[in-house]
Amino acid sequence: MARQREKPVEIPQGVEVKVENGNKVTVKGPLGQLTKVFNPKVSVVVENGKVWVKKNGSGKFYEALQGTVRSLVRNMIEGVTKGFQKDLVIVGIGYRAQKSGRKLILNVGYSHPVEIEPPEGIEIEVPGPQEIIVKGIDKELVGNVAARIRDVRPPEPYKGKGIRYKGEVVRRKMGKRAV
Repeated sequence: MARQREKPVEIPQGVEVKVENGNKVTVKGPLGQLTKVFNPKVSVVVENGKVWVKKNGSGKFYEALQGTVRSLVRNMIEGVTKGFQKDLVIVGIGYRAQKSGRKLILNVGYSHPVEIEPPEGIEIEVPGPQEIIVKGIDKELVGNVAARIRDVRPPEPYKGKGIRYKGEVVRRKMGKRAV
């Protein structure tokens, strides 16, 4: 994992990467198009089917920024080819999710149902009443929408009820007991 920042990112077949002004990157692929503007302290170069991220200075800050931009470009390329997905699970008696058009409706113990409208480019699926799948091509946006859904009712430590990521381990507390 050391010095990943210096390695190039391969451009797969069917993906087109354009760079403007050295820091505005547009990636177009079979699932869609993503555009991001990066810090001018690094520059992005496309050569021979590979994307290189070069730092425009020296020091730890430039190295960290170079690694971050490389990772973001790699995520953009992966997003337009495969896409990203976050799975959420609802735990609790009477807690459920359903879709109405594009909106997600959550019944999670409040006196009213909670409606969430996904932003453009995000698709929400509800395969079962206790399962939610958030899909999209922008990794950051998929993660933000999944976190917003989880924040409606985060898992509580005593009974473990709430919305959690699939595979997330909730540390449980003991609660009161007679000695």
